Amino acid sequence: MKILIIEDEPLAAKRMESLMRAVLPEAHILGKLESIRAAVKWFENNPQPDLLLMDIQLADGLSFEIFQQVAVTAPVIFTTAYDEYALRAFKVNSVDYLLKPIEEEELAAAIEKFKSQQIPTSQDKIGKVLESFLSKQATEWKTRFFLKHANRFEVVETADVLYLFAEDKVVFLVAEGGKKYFVDETLDEIEAKLNPKDFFRINRKYLAQVGAIARIEPHFNGRLKISLYLREDNDIFVSREKADAFKKWLGA
Repeated sequence: MKILIIEDEPLAAKRMESLMRAVLPEAHILGKLESIRAAVKWFENNPQPDLLLMDIQLADGLSFEIFQQVAVTAPVIFTTAYDEYALRAFKVNSVDYLLKPIEEEELAAAIEKFKSQQIPTSQDKIGKVLESFLSKQATEWKTRFFLKHANRFEVVETADVLYLFAEDKVVFLVAEGGKKYFVDETLDEIEAKLNPKDFFRINRKYLAQVGAIARIEPHFNGRLKISLYLREDNDIFVSREKADAFKKWLGA
C-alpha cells in the first residue's frame, strides 16, 4: 500500500511514519510533505497514493486548500487537534479522522476500517466536509477564557487577548495591559478554537492576535521577523512557507 503523509510538524510526521510501519509493515511511505504548496506540487507530478494521512493545519494554511487547487481522489484519514464538533463533520461525510496525540491502536483501527470499506474520497465529498466544517466553526469560535490568576479566577474576553506562547511545555496567555495567565491547553488545542481571521499561528511557539503585531521585518531566506507588543523576544520568525499566508492574513 502506497501512503503519503502530509504533516508540518517534523516530529509528528516521523511518529506517524513509525506508527504506520508498526501497524502496516508492508506499507510504502511515498513521502512526508509539510505544506499546501508542497502537496499541490507533489500531486501535479505523481500518481495518486492508495491512502493519505493528512493533518488539517499545515505551515501555510488549512489542508482543505489542497483539494481546491488540485485533483485528489485518494481516500483520506485526517489527523487533527480540532474539537468534537469538527470531528462530527468528518464522520458524517465518511472521511475518517484521528485525534492527536495519535495512538497505535487508533491508527490500526482506522487502517482496518479503510481496508474493509475502501472509502472512495472524491473532490465533491471533500467539498462537503469543508462546507460542513466551516459552517459549524463559524458559530462556535471561542469568545472568552476562564483562567486562574494569582489566587483567583478571571474571565478574559478573546478580544482582549494579545498573544499566547509556549515556554518549557507550558502555555501562557498575555492580555491587554500585559497581564499574563497560565493556560491548561496546548497551542494546537487553543488555535483550533480561535477564529483564524483574528489569530495567526506565527510558529510553533507563538499564536498572535493582529493587534499584537508591533513590527515586521524581512529576514534571511524569505522569512519574516516579528516583534510583539509587551514581549521581548528577538527570535520570533514566520517561515518562508507561511510568509505569504501571514501577509494575506494581515491584509497586505
